[in-house]
Amino acid sequence: MENFFTIHKKALKSRARSGTIHTLHGDLQTPCFMTVGTKANVKTISSLQLEEIGVPVVLCNTYHLHLLPGEDLIAEMGGLHGFMNWQKPIFTDSGGYQIFSMGHGSVSEEIKGVRNSPTRRSLLKISEDGAVFRSYLDGSQKIITPESSIQIQNKLGADMIAVFDECTPFHVEKTYTRKSMEMTHRWLNRCIAEHQKLKSPQALYGIIQGGIYEDLREISLEYIAKSGTPGICIGGSLGQTKEQMYTIVDFVTQRLPVEKPVHLLGIGDLDDLVQGVAMGIDTFDCVAPTRNARHGRIFSSETPKNTLQVTNATFRNNHTPLDIHCSCAVCTQYSKSYIHYLFRAKEVLGMQLATYHNIWFLTRFMEKIRKSIENEQFEEEFQKKF
Repeated sequence: MENFFTIHKKALKSRARSGTIHTLHGDLQTPCFMTVGTKANVKTISSLQLEEIGVPVVLCNTYHLHLLPGEDLIAEMGGLHGFMNWQKPIFTDSGGYQIFSMGHGSVSEEIKGVRNSPTRRSLLKISEDGAVFRSYLDGSQKIITPESSIQIQNKLGADMIAVFDECTPFHVEKTYTRKSMEMTHRWLNRCIAEHQKLKSPQALYGIIQGGIYEDLREISLEYIAKSGTPGICIGGSLGQTKEQMYTIVDFVTQRLPVEKPVHLLGIGDLDDLVQGVAMGIDTFDCVAPTRNARHGRIFSSETPKNTLQVTNATFRNNHTPLDIHCSCAVCTQYSKSYIHYLFRAKEVLGMQLATYHNIWFLTRFMEKIRKSIENEQFEEEFQKKF
């Protein structure tokens, strides 16, 4: 796919860069964060509010949408854009991440040292054919293959789609990681063949695997780069600490082709975004900002760690906004005290207001990063502070 990504400016002292990803539903300015709308909605927030906030792109989940309501119904409604009334770019994952989470636990659980309970595991089998699992809705047996993943995403109608992969965890042996990576590469070839067969205009992203092993990561990144996919994702286990994650991401990004956009899967803390941008990451996605909001954890420039827990008793009589420097509709009209009360009263409005603010904060945060790169101030304004 020609002219998919344009680089505008490169930072002076890092690999940070600003650019534009050109999609069927408009240009996407990078670096940027993809707000996660797992089931064709961002929890507690409407697409109209996302538009009001200025969210540039949404990421939806192939696995969940395949189970309910099904890709055929969504296709009848004009794809995800028509179904969820969102006319900006959409990225869909392949369903491969669910193989990891159903079989081994999520990336966040891995970093926190939490092992997945056997009772939660619904993955039945991973083989050359694909992944066999039980639906969490009715217990029926399902299978996703590289071909069906591309077919599903084609019907969903996203602008950017991902190849089918197995996301291996930190705690498996290197031998398993290697075999999984090699199978993922074979799946990549099948995804590309199916994508070409469908003559899809969607931009396909390859996914680099290899776990924490640099030699495997190098093999994978070279394989993905040679495959010719317009975009590249960094996936799989990134270790058990942030330092290990940064080491892996830095190793990979140093060796990637500079002309392609790079997406870091499942990462969204503010410090991780800054460090990721410095290493050459163009786009990110993560449920953490919205999930944290639903539990009262708020982005705020008033605290050293840029977050506060609005459910804490200290905010019961606090009449200031969530962030005195924020101009979002929540901060200009509501107090910490009121939002604290809403959470204590278990009112859904509390989660909605907190989510609105967190998405606004993160959207502006990425806009500031992008402008700092263009103004040659990224290192001074961000990298030295995180």
